[in-house]
Amino acid sequence: MDVKLKFGLKIKELRKQKGISQEKLANLAEIDRTYLPTIEKGERNVSIIVIEKLANALGVTIRDLFDE
Repeated sequence: MDVKLKFGLKIKELRKQKGISQEKLANLAEIDRTYLPTIEKGERNVSIIVIEKLANALGVTIRDLFDE
């Protein structure tokens, strides 16, 4: 599986576990609300800055975002 898709699916999984909508997570991570769905679909190369923002918004470590 493509690494971008694996990452996106992990974001989606964690978001759903926490009961957060895409819009809410985007707001918490301070990214555009239209950007998050493209991340979850594996359509974007995500910068380390955005990865850190998503980890913080989800209350997890960056490492957690890459654990299988």
